[in-house]
Amino acid sequence: MLDDMLDYMEHIRQRPVWQPIPPEVRGAFTAPLPRQPISLSQAHAQFMTQVLPYAGGNSHPGFMGWVQGGGTPVGMLAEMLSAGLNANLGGRDQMPLEVERQIGLWMRELFGFPDTSSGLFVTGSSTANLLAVLVARTQALGAASRACGVAGEGAQLVAYAASSAHSCITKAMEISGLGNQALRQVPVNAQGQMDVSALTRMVAADRLAGLQPFLVVATAGTVNIGAIDPLEQVAALAAQEQLWFHVDGALGALAMLSPELAPQFKGIEQADSIALDFHKWGQVPYDAGYFLARDGAGQLETFATPAAYLARHTRGLAAGSPWPCDLGPDLSRGFRALKTWFTFVCHGTEKLGAAISNSCALAQYMKQRIEATPELELMAPVALNIVCYRFRSANANTINDELVVLLQESGIAVPSASTLDGQVVIRAAIVNHRTVVADIDALLDATLVLGQKLTSAQPIHSLHRELL
Repeated sequence: MLDDMLDYMEHIRQRPVWQPIPPEVRGAFTAPLPRQPISLSQAHAQFMTQVLPYAGGNSHPGFMGWVQGGGTPVGMLAEMLSAGLNANLGGRDQMPLEVERQIGLWMRELFGFPDTSSGLFVTGSSTANLLAVLVARTQALGAASRACGVAGEGAQLVAYAASSAHSCITKAMEISGLGNQALRQVPVNAQGQMDVSALTRMVAADRLAGLQPFLVVATAGTVNIGAIDPLEQVAALAAQEQLWFHVDGALGALAMLSPELAPQFKGIEQADSIALDFHKWGQVPYDAGYFLARDGAGQLETFATPAAYLARHTRGLAAGSPWPCDLGPDLSRGFRALKTWFTFVCHGTEKLGAAISNSCALAQYMKQRIEATPELELMAPVALNIVCYRFRSANANTINDELVVLLQESGIAVPSASTLDGQVVIRAAIVNHRTVVADIDALLDATLVLGQKLTSAQPIHSLHRELL
């Protein structure tokens, strides 16, 4: 089984990035509850023939559809060790927790956070951003709000994020009980960054209306185009207005590992909290999200809950308080820190940072090639590793929407479709450490061939064979 997965990684370029699932393969997983066992070899054979060939493809260097890391053999092996250990990292005095705390020390160092900071592994930045809203809410209303709820405190809290912010911020407001109407969407400038002047006016207007501004979320790498909000300016306003300053760094925060890119993120060190994903630019296997808070006491105040069966001691297995279950909603937690630790120590931050810089260099190469190709049009600034473009045509929205699907079905490359100012665009997010210039060329060459077929109304039923 291990040999098969190592072979899969070694020869992944010989496979299509993605391919449609045949009906008979999909139907194989509608079987009733198995009452009798099959052998491990039989189960593995089914995985190899019916699961592995039809995965999402983010390990492939031609995958550029969404911001997803490619994983590494080191991370895969660490995940195997973690599964064998089967540790529950909700708490207690055990070395797996010291590994997680080591990651916390590294993140404190990376982002310039104080000794009072605390960190927590979560599934991803959607959860990390939710934790930020919950901690900020508790700080704004006081610990008593945990008993009487949001309405019980009588304050109408309002938060702010750019209109380009990830939808999970809206979802976090809904889950927190504050509601999405309490989230103000701040306009963005021509570069896709939060307009801080507009933010200033919005905060002032809400205070005048008797509302209580409590949180501003800046994005370090927006999901659509990779724009970086003006973190220093947002931090200054947050300090002036006494707002919780949170940075959604799901896409870009780990660019701090790159000396070349880190200056673009100046101001992130002033955040009250940061959300980030090791499973994106960190190339750690899914899932490995992280929440970092400047003041661990506030995080503890938000989530710690006494329970008789979770009583703490100064000695024995129940020592080591506070536990991770005091810092977030989960009691049962996997050992996500191990694959992250292995990735950092086996590759080193210089190599990880260089891979991040390289993906941005590839994005600039792609931008230059698009600008030099009359049939293609660049649709947004390229700040980091995301390139939005389209094939020029009279019916551009329809053509490019279909073009994305055809590119995916070709197996050559997987971009995604998005919309900018009402225009459908082809979006390429370059995250995988395996991606090279030839993969960028393959995507653009296929775009040109497919686009010309679509606009000339020629039959495309044999197009896959022509491309391959």
